[in-house]
Amino acid sequence: MGILDFFKSRNFDEGLKEFYATPSAVLLDVRTREEYLEGHVEKSVNIPLDELGRVTEEIECTQTPVFVYCYSGARSAQAAAVLRRLGYVNVKNIGGIASYSGKAVCR
Repeated sequence: MGILDFFKSRNFDEGLKEFYATPSAVLLDVRTREEYLEGHVEKSVNIPLDELGRVTEEIECTQTPVFVYCYSGARSAQAAAVLRRLGYVNVKNIGGIASYSGKAVCR
């Protein structure tokens, strides 16, 4: 990921379509637990950005496709970089749930 990737517009809904079409993919929400409980995408896994070191407990295989999101896309960009440093090779930042047009699940 280059510096210009931070300025690219992400289409959250398109990223979700790709997630649902990708077998064995994981949808990773890196917001805080409180944010997650207020509303998240169904089938997502919550590991807050500051706890990302425990990702291997949830996603053991570094080949697993991981689609990462947060509120606006900033934390998910950071998380994608961390995941790559940890050896995950199929990571995609889909941006922020703030632009989500679907229904969020609470609790």
